[in-house]
Amino acid sequence: MTGTAGDDHADVVGMWVTADGHIRQELLPDGRYDEARGERRSAYTGRYTVTGSHLDYVDDTGFTATGDIRDGVLYHEHLVLYREQKPS
Repeated sequence: MTGTAGDDHADVVGMWVTADGHIRQELLPDGRYDEARGERRSAYTGRYTVTGSHLDYVDDTGFTATGDIRDGVLYHEHLVLYREQKPS
């Protein structure tokens, strides 16, 4: 399953940001991601899949990582990311 929400899969699509705003990870509906670090746009790009509330990432260079959604927070390896709220 890609990043889209399914019957038993977490809805992860959108922008996720660290508390200090330094790391911004956009999870796209087509199962791709684009991660910026500071001023470095697209520092990491690749694809991700969602199984329940667990994410598996494969960077375009072949590097792999994992993440989990718990209580609306994305724990991605050593990072803690929060869903960015769109202005109303």
